[in-house]
Amino acid sequence: MRPAALRAAIEADLAAGVVPAIVVATIGTTSTTAVDPLPEIGAICAEHGVWLHVDAAYAGAAAVCPELRWSHAGVEFADSYCFDPHKWLLTGFDCDAFWVADRGELIEALTVMPEFLRNAATESGAVIDYRDWQVPLGRRFRALKLWFVLRWYGVEGLRAHVRSGVALADRFAARVAADDRFELAAPHPFSLACFRLPAGDEASAELLRRVNHTGRVLLTHTRIGGRYALRLAIGSPLTTEEHVDAAWALLSAAAGDLLAT
Repeated sequence: MRPAALRAAIEADLAAGVVPAIVVATIGTTSTTAVDPLPEIGAICAEHGVWLHVDAAYAGAAAVCPELRWSHAGVEFADSYCFDPHKWLLTGFDCDAFWVADRGELIEALTVMPEFLRNAATESGAVIDYRDWQVPLGRRFRALKLWFVLRWYGVEGLRAHVRSGVALADRFAARVAADDRFELAAPHPFSLACFRLPAGDEASAELLRRVNHTGRVLLTHTRIGGRYALRLAIGSPLTTEEHVDAAWALLSAAAGDLLAT
């Protein structure tokens, strides 16, 4: 998200008599793990009184590592924030961790109170009714599986997991950068590397098809600036340097065969 474009959009809405309701900024986009400039975005939202939600579904887990907390600069502007422990924090699907600065506004919007739900504990404020934090009335005990992960791994275990993913992505990206048949398609601050063949979109798409067809790796793709790119994502605690090197060897060999034809 570009702050100047956001400001222009808000001002255009206001000029048209439209009230901007919410801005959603992202820490670690799905496509490339890009990080929006929260300090600038947050200041604009605060200036205009617009709710700022921060979507850190993937990269929120990175904040367990002090050296990666740069990605959360400006998060103090957030009115709400979420990240998914099931994406990079070793928790089974599905599990979303949600925070809101003022729960009163959220509850006011979502609370329903038919007579059969009324009770003394709720009315006295002795309990927090999380049913009022969401659209469904019922909810599963998702926090339990996250608690197990936190108790088993501890903070140092989780940091080691995240750091391993970042290091392995760096290792793979270094191979890409050193081979002039390839190029990195985007920065890789976390555990995802986006890359392509400068030979073009068709060549990159065919490379993806060939390596996935072997059954030895499973890569995905995206488009960055309109151009096709392959994505190598690392998330399993069982992934090692040997796996990353094997993936690179497979890609290198397949690219050699493809570009020779």
